[in-house]
Amino acid sequence: MNPTELTHRPGTTHEVTNQAPPLVDYNLFTTDAALGEALARAGADWHREALARHGEVLGKAETLALADLANRHEPELHTHSPRGERIDAIEFHPAWHQLLALLREQGLHALPYSDPRPGAMAARCAGYFLHAQLESGSLCPLTMTFASIAVLQREPALFEALREPLYTREHDARDLPLAQKRSMMIGMGMTEKQGGSDVRSNRTEARAAGIETGRGAAYRLTGHKWFFSAPQCDAHLVLARTTEHDGLSCFFVPRYRPDGTKNAVNVQRLKNKLGNRSNASSEVEFFDAYGVMIGDEGRGVPTIIEMANYTRLDCVIGSAALMRAALVQAIHHARHRSAFGRVLAQQPLMQNVLADLALESEAATALFMRLARAFENNAEATAGDASTNGDLASLEARAWRRIVTPAAKFWVCKRALAFTGEAMEVWGGNGYVEEGPMARFYREAPVNSIWEGSGNVMCLDVLRALEREADAAQALFLAWRRDAQTHPVLNAALDRLSVLLNGAPGTREASARRIAQQIVLIAQAMLLREGPQVMADAFIATRLDEHDADCDRVFGTLPARFDHAEIIERAFASH
Repeated sequence: MNPTELTHRPGTTHEVTNQAPPLVDYNLFTTDAALGEALARAGADWHREALARHGEVLGKAETLALADLANRHEPELHTHSPRGERIDAIEFHPAWHQLLALLREQGLHALPYSDPRPGAMAARCAGYFLHAQLESGSLCPLTMTFASIAVLQREPALFEALREPLYTREHDARDLPLAQKRSMMIGMGMTEKQGGSDVRSNRTEARAAGIETGRGAAYRLTGHKWFFSAPQCDAHLVLARTTEHDGLSCFFVPRYRPDGTKNAVNVQRLKNKLGNRSNASSEVEFFDAYGVMIGDEGRGVPTIIEMANYTRLDCVIGSAALMRAALVQAIHHARHRSAFGRVLAQQPLMQNVLADLALESEAATALFMRLARAFENNAEATAGDASTNGDLASLEARAWRRIVTPAAKFWVCKRALAFTGEAMEVWGGNGYVEEGPMARFYREAPVNSIWEGSGNVMCLDVLRALEREADAAQALFLAWRRDAQTHPVLNAALDRLSVLLNGAPGTREASARRIAQQIVLIAQAMLLREGPQVMADAFIATRLDEHDADCDRVFGTLPARFDHAEIIERAFASH
């Protein structure tokens, strides 16, 4: 070569090579075999085409960009108008409203209620799972709106006025009194400074606004909420204590009073959060705020816990979705990045890591879709009804809903933290910078473990449910025993669970996390047996077999006897 000949273009120092292209223009639904199979098992195939269309839209580059925009341009609080009026307005980037419009367009805020056909709950959960792979913050007000419907339906007069704006698939971003809006969102206000998860320590007071008291009556609320989710919502369900009753009651607190003036719910500040930054979370104070009691006086905790059961399910779905999103990004990167002379996806140790992550992701997907079926099938049943009727199917569904849901909320949300960290590491340094999605996934992961009850709260709830729903628990464990009768590893796992459950009360409480973990792992193993054998065998061997299992280990320690490449290809087919 002539010494004077340039080896690169003027003004450049190098050519950019060996960098993975952005993962765009792929269909989030059609590339997920496990989700498609679970949808069929749930009897929701009628929604398959809608999910495929939605999955295609979510995978487009311009849609993916909305998530980045909504999280970089965070909501801003404007407490007063230029004239000094108290307005407590929240300003969002337009991307936020586009995300909410996508969610409502798919009916994910009300589908099982607005279109109550068989499989509707699973259809809704599958759609929610797809959107949660795109962006997490926009899910918060939608989840609370969905969860509120079951509670509000028990207040016929109030619900009749709210039905149309609750069910509509239009997103109305305007900050106006409800009578002037085409759609609405509902939030929740439970925790206070002194209590956190212990809502029974709440001190917010509610005084009757007139002569009438109790259910359906108007009250004036004075107090505060330490975490007030999505303060821009058109109404919130709030816990407060009346002067006539020791227990907490539940109140419907609209953003505007019936006369059209702003309600006295003053936003003190927005929380500066680790993740979930596109969504506004706040601290508020009530200054004789208008509210209507819903449910029976003093029964506010059971009333709002019904909401919490649905929001906990969405926490499981949201964490499963973060796993799925991080997994496909990791696989895509490994297929396009070379190191030490080979593409990462062809290297045995990287294949082990990716296959192990794929197992965890599919197990989480199978679990939330099974829970969706239980929520639908058991929506109208009570423990008393099921016990009286001797309906084992109803009892088993109740066990999935009441026992497995909090256990799943504990375990899947916990696993998402380690999972997103491992997937970020696959990307290397590129995963640690904010230009890509991995850093956002990692920052989002902890919120579902904390929101709607931390890990310890969930595990103690599992113990309470096992005691209070003994017939349901027995029906579930008998079904598992029947299904596992020819499988020595699963039988041994059930034996270990039985030992934990039959320990002394003090021992049981100290072992609550182990109990919840074991319940979830057995549940996931049972569900994976409905799919390809390689998935079930690898999961059972590495999560439940005493000789191989180490379920709190690092990812990437699968035995070599399993076909890692086959597991990866099933998780995200080459395209």
